[in-house]
Amino acid sequence: MKYLLHLVLIALFTASCNSTSSFSAKETKRIMSADSLTPMRVYKITNPKDSLILRTKSKTIYVNPNDPTIKHFVNRLYATVRDSMSLGVGIAAPQVGILKNIIWVQRFDKENIPFEVYLNPKITKYSKETQTVKEGCLSIPNRSDVLNCRSNSIEIEYDTMENEHKTETIEAFTAVIFQHEIDHLNGILYLDHLEKEMQEDTN
Repeated sequence: MKYLLHLVLIALFTASCNSTSSFSAKETKRIMSADSLTPMRVYKITNPKDSLILRTKSKTIYVNPNDPTIKHFVNRLYATVRDSMSLGVGIAAPQVGILKNIIWVQRFDKENIPFEVYLNPKITKYSKETQTVKEGCLSIPNRSDVLNCRSNSIEIEYDTMENEHKTETIEAFTAVIFQHEIDHLNGILYLDHLEKEMQEDTN
């Protein structure tokens, strides 16, 4: 009886982990609908259904280096940000309708300014010193605005595709990109910061 109960508990634990960490059937279908070099549709706030997704908080992704779906999605997300219709400096999974904590960021602070992928990124510390920078967004068409609230330096932690957990300090414009993309994972757009700044200016 104890052995049977033990098996049931293991099954429940496994099911729970899988339900919170894997792609949903709908997400998997969208990801695998084309080859890994094909860009995905970028969701726009001008579309009510898209906007609902963009305003939803993403979930932690279980990092399995052998999972073909993760590999396929990461490649398609990169193809999207580098597509001639986009050409962004960063992108987050929710921007293509996948509510998982995955982002691509162009590292302007590194030689050859490479693009790098980050899984489950979190900002653990913001500097009090801020910077003024103009921001745009692939999900907010035909618009860019100046923000004054982005921290000049941040500390982050994240997982790699090889399932390594790392921490890092990021500064200057690259820090802005990380803040922008990690905001997307929490259903936040740069317009929210802009609105807050405008309200503070009028008070």
